[in-house]
Amino acid sequence: PTDMHAATTLAGASRALHRLALGRVPLRHHRGVMASAAASKASFLGGVEPSPPDPILGVSVAFRACDDPNKLNLGVGAYRTEELQPYVLEVVREAERRMIAAGHDKEYLPMQGLAEFCGATAELLLGKGHPAIAEKRVATIQSLSGTGSLRVGAAFIAKFLPGKAVYLPSPTWGNHKNILADSGVEWREYAYYDASTVGLDLAGFLKSIDDAQEGSIFMLHGCAHNPTGVDPTLAEWRQIADAMQKKNHVAFFDVAYQGFASGSLVEDAAAPRLFAEMGMEFFCAQSYSKNLGLYAERIGALNAVLNDATAATNTLSQMNRIARAMYSNPPVHGARIAATVINDPELFQRWNDEMGTMAGRIKTVRRELFEELTRLNPDKDWSFVTRQIGMFSFTGLSPAQVERMTGTHKIFMTKDGRISLAGLSSAKVKYLANAIDDSFRNA
Repeated sequence: PTDMHAATTLAGASRALHRLALGRVPLRHHRGVMASAAASKASFLGGVEPSPPDPILGVSVAFRACDDPNKLNLGVGAYRTEELQPYVLEVVREAERRMIAAGHDKEYLPMQGLAEFCGATAELLLGKGHPAIAEKRVATIQSLSGTGSLRVGAAFIAKFLPGKAVYLPSPTWGNHKNILADSGVEWREYAYYDASTVGLDLAGFLKSIDDAQEGSIFMLHGCAHNPTGVDPTLAEWRQIADAMQKKNHVAFFDVAYQGFASGSLVEDAAAPRLFAEMGMEFFCAQSYSKNLGLYAERIGALNAVLNDATAATNTLSQMNRIARAMYSNPPVHGARIAATVINDPELFQRWNDEMGTMAGRIKTVRRELFEELTRLNPDKDWSFVTRQIGMFSFTGLSPAQVERMTGTHKIFMTKDGRISLAGLSSAKVKYLANAIDDSFRNA
């Protein structure tokens, strides 16, 4: 019966097409017949299961669906003004005005990206006149912000370092695992966060380095660790570098917040510069989403800092080949903005000033939140709020407490207890503090 039904349906569709060709049937009737025929077949993608919601971007979806006037979105790491509005840096607007006046074309970039940007971003990472740059030992490719840069790096590891495991801090940015897994690279975890102190587990970190097979790759957050906001001190970074050097491990830095964490481009690049100073080779992914506010421009870079110029040349050629197959070449607009700002002394100084203002606002709400939490519950140690750095704070809230934060107080955040202080205003500090205090006590 099923075969007969299908044959009848197809025959009907065939007659309808014939009448349509002769102009004897209205198009709307034809569409109905064809739609009916298509609906009778199973899709060849019918077995595809829905993907689970993204744990970070899904927070914004839930926030937008909420109509409570007191709602607060502390999920996505994007800077907001005191009025909780998106902010376009004045230095970015000025760069765009200059670019328009210059009358640039929209031709394809080379696979490597905009040359002026690639040179500028390597100098921003290592410092102007760094020996590795002067000796052409740095391979730099412009890529699609931090995520795209990490993805190119992961593909490079899969192809040229097969079998190497990449160790990720526990916890880490959720997309790290997706990027590595989708590239066919095995990932493991190393000790990083100590829940009992809401701080760094340095002893566990060093033990993980020692226990890992020699020559493993360690993903290191260059500054403003996401999600915890817990960073090693410079002295601790030196211990970490010494331990990695003894085991011939390779660092893969993820530098997403240079200049945005402390307000200083130099201070926030201290870790990769230390590794370079010690003669250690490493990868480094950079992003300009946060420090220049170029979220939608997707501008970033992947660097390989090496000990040999020939190796750097060959590595760059293979990075280009990977990019060619992945997205061909990167977008030009954001690269021109970044290159214009970094390469112009006046704009560069103005950028530093604006970053200092943004980082300063986040530090202010950190201090205000600490003070209000201490006032509400002086018996609890809230000092972790001000010890942490960058746009995030790892609150220590449990999943049940996070659920109360969202369900009762309409404060939207990730389930691991991370909040984005870049999305908090001074005016909302008391509201947030009351919600945190209530959730700690009653959930």
